[in-house]
Amino acid sequence: MPSNPRDENPLSQGKFGRFCRLLGVTRQAYYQHFWYREQLSFEEDLIVSEVLRIRKNHRHMGGRKLYELLQPFLLDHQIKMGRDRLFDILSANRLLIRRKKKQTITTNSFHRFKKYSNLIRDFIPTKPNQLWVSDITYWKIDGGFVYISLITDAYSRKIVGCHLSDGLQTSETIQALKMALLSLPENDQLQLIHHSDRGTQYCSYEYVKLLKTYGIQISMTEKGDPLENAIAERINGIIKEEYLNYYQANSPEQATELLKTSVALYNNERPHMSIGNLNPNKVHQNNLKTEKLWKNYYVKSPIIVNQY
Repeated sequence: MPSNPRDENPLSQGKFGRFCRLLGVTRQAYYQHFWYREQLSFEEDLIVSEVLRIRKNHRHMGGRKLYELLQPFLLDHQIKMGRDRLFDILSANRLLIRRKKKQTITTNSFHRFKKYSNLIRDFIPTKPNQLWVSDITYWKIDGGFVYISLITDAYSRKIVGCHLSDGLQTSETIQALKMALLSLPENDQLQLIHHSDRGTQYCSYEYVKLLKTYGIQISMTEKGDPLENAIAERINGIIKEEYLNYYQANSPEQATELLKTSVALYNNERPHMSIGNLNPNKVHQNNLKTEKLWKNYYVKSPIIVNQY
């Protein structure tokens, strides 16, 4: 069949008419169906191209977040598309993301330092700088592993402190805390809780002393349940799985620069379901009240509002 029904040879028009009658459709209906399929194909090409552009920086971004970022593009191109159709397009073009779950222990809770109670079991932050959560993860680069310390504001999901090193020494982990402290507003009366696991780094004299100097309350996990520090572990996974694992670092120095790039992309561009699909920096800087589209990890019996 020709690429366009109107390009048919006039001599074949009669045969085409009989063919349409046999199928029980009019020529007009056939033409409309043909044009509709052409439009869908053109729209799909546009969408795939834009998805690939977004994925240049956000290489592991899933379909739901892509759908949010695509909204201005769809509006500009007058494309009406639901989330299900986007997933169909991603699947047809092999652009769906497969999640991988890996766990590696970086916490040593068997030490002589004082361990603190969990203060956030029933606590829900209502603005930035009420609760920071911290954790350490690892990243494999050429020549071995490096370790990344992250501190995240639990309300805005913004990473306020980060540091990369080739070891798990307290002197390295505390650099992320110092960076986070620099982000605090001046002359602001703190009512801030720092929450972490019971690792040596967080229980050490140096780390605890710095927290107390700023009047920051200290909270720690108690039972080893991942949900006790769920936000921190989730942010670790995002930074590694959606960003760092797509880069190849040849040295700790190069790894540090890639970490800074990844954190900037996460903070400033990536929509987050826990803050109404806004980006963390926008929520943090403007103290926005957001709709939570994900479960609340701070209550004992979490209620899922909307996972999509």
